[in-house]
Amino acid sequence: MKIGSIALANPVISAPMAGITDKAFRILAKEAGCGLVCTEMVSDQALLYGNPKTCRILNISGEAYPVSVQIFGSNADYMAKAAEIAESRGADIIDINMGCPMPKIVNNGEGAALMREPERAAGIVRAVVSCVSVPVTVKMRKGWDEKSVNAVELAKQVVDAGAVALTVHGRTRSQFYGGKADWEIIAAVKGAVAVPVIGNGDIWQPADALSMINQTGCDGVMIGRAALGNPWIFKQTLNFLRTGELLPGPTLEDRITMSLRHLSLLIEYKSEQVAVREMRKHAAWYTKGLPGAAKLRDMINKARCKEELQKILNSTLNLSCVG
Repeated sequence: MKIGSIALANPVISAPMAGITDKAFRILAKEAGCGLVCTEMVSDQALLYGNPKTCRILNISGEAYPVSVQIFGSNADYMAKAAEIAESRGADIIDINMGCPMPKIVNNGEGAALMREPERAAGIVRAVVSCVSVPVTVKMRKGWDEKSVNAVELAKQVVDAGAVALTVHGRTRSQFYGGKADWEIIAAVKGAVAVPVIGNGDIWQPADALSMINQTGCDGVMIGRAALGNPWIFKQTLNFLRTGELLPGPTLEDRITMSLRHLSLLIEYKSEQVAVREMRKHAAWYTKGLPGAAKLRDMINKARCKEELQKILNSTLNLSCVG
């Protein structure tokens, strides 16, 4: 699969997720065989103003090629300037967010709100394409709601404006992340444009990825929430697409070892205090479904430092071995 001039090693792609897909997560996803990773979404204006947190989000130095940087905004000039900055910081691909459903985003006319203004959306793509030399892509939804399903029409406009690949999440903005994703809209977009289309929505296990490709003809699959506490999903999905074989899931030891590695990476790129706080949610996902998971989650949420969190995670493994 190619995105503009960039050839991906495989069509299994990690979805950008705010508060999740930071540098540590991206490194683990790449190690698990993910063909393309993406940053958390970056505000165009925050980037232009040099917001320290935003600059940290944009830190992709030393990461395995390729890395996509997702930006969001509603002003074509600001978006173009933000894209230039992202390219100068090493972005291999610029992705434009036209799918985020969160109120604080859409209330500013950004994210999924751009689907209600196709001309503005196309203008943003045109401005960004004119200012960068790397490929420009767009992530969108089915539409704003069921009464305004316009993914096909918007897809045509943004491709005409210069987008070289599209990701289509088969839900409307009004659905947020609930209900069932409509894969038929992914197929419709694929049939309407001549650029690669990546399908997104309801890929929970490797077989879902193959089903989506078979049903929609999409060129790639994007995995989001199924990867929370489960970077193995990328390797499993890739292997299933290539061989039809379902690899075994992670053992308890695998989960704990990965949790500890995730914590170490977070500490490497953030302060220990921030890393421990952010690791709480990841550790809960890694240990989800284990015996006594609720009690374990409570202990994890009370951890105040690296040593405490490491001790809790290691004790989980040691108790299992004793048992």
